Amino acid sequence: MSGRLASSTLIAADRIADISRADLQIMLRRAALRLRNAGAVSMEDDVEEALRDLAGELGMTRNDTIRFIVREWMEKNTYLPVHELDEDGDTDGEA
Repeated sequence: MSGRLASSTLIAADRIADISRADLQIMLRRAALRLRNAGAVSMEDDVEEALRDLAGELGMTRNDTIRFIVREWMEKNTYLPVHELDEDGDTDGEA
């Protein structure tokens, strides 16, 4: 939720008797829309284009590509443990 919507919703919760039914409906609808679209991450146009291209190359959805990129970054920067290599996997002489 955006900061303004979250603040308005908290104020309405504290003063529920003072909020009109119409205003409450508007706030609830806005909150529902925000929650429905919460998975969407918007990027600058050039990043969106590169993301679409990469998703196409990888055969993944946009959201799966974002998840993949974030996981890789977190592993490389030691925020997550690195996946162990499969002993039977092909490494071309490198581990």
